[in-house]
Amino acid sequence: MEISETFWNASMEELKRGYIEESDAYLCLLCGEEVEKGIVYPHENILYEAERYMRIHIEANHQSVFDYLLGLDKKLTGLTDHQKKLLRLFHQGKSDADVQKELGIGSASTIRNHRFVLKEKERQAKTFLAMMELLKEKDEHAPAFVPLHKTARMIDDRYNITQEEQEEIVKKFFPEGPKGHLEKFPPKQKQRLVVIKEISKHFDSERTYDEKELNQVLKPIYEDYVMIRRYLIEYGFLDRKADGSRYWLKK
Repeated sequence: MEISETFWNASMEELKRGYIEESDAYLCLLCGEEVEKGIVYPHENILYEAERYMRIHIEANHQSVFDYLLGLDKKLTGLTDHQKKLLRLFHQGKSDADVQKELGIGSASTIRNHRFVLKEKERQAKTFLAMMELLKEKDEHAPAFVPLHKTARMIDDRYNITQEEQEEIVKKFFPEGPKGHLEKFPPKQKQRLVVIKEISKHFDSERTYDEKELNQVLKPIYEDYVMIRRYLIEYGFLDRKADGSRYWLKK
């Protein structure tokens, strides 16, 4: 799924808990799941009111907000793989000595230095966030960029695309409309990303497909459906079993 503008516009407290409260529902910021207020929801033979059920949903489907955020691409978190490992261990309540032993690096003082570096990143992030909030008040020419999808394999210049550019690309390559036939496969990477994202919308996020079923969806869209299938996987929209027997939309 895409990381929506709702996610990016959420307050820090809303991000920490992983959902927002709307007038008549609670919305999961991590996957878009919505639970309606005033309805009782069952889970493991126990009934829960909507907000409590939303917290259970996050735990059952995402482990935790922390795990979800830590799993985002480096371009979104600014964290190296090593820093992610450190943060995960710190989040588990490990002492510096425990972390040093588990990672097999340096000494406990080395781990304390890593904590200091992470604290510096926190201060820098707060400063930058404040500047960007102030910039919004003055920058009247900022374009509306297309939201990223969280399962992207690699975030690069292909994602530097505005809503207006996306609409133009869709009209150009899908003259019958986004649910119609693909006129031709785009030559440019940015165009390909937009086209593949549109094609991914043909799949049901709640089911899995065998190869034959997958091909049946893709064949009416474009004659080289094998290539389209490959790009759907390469760009992180589809996942599959190692033997290619089952496919599903990544969430």
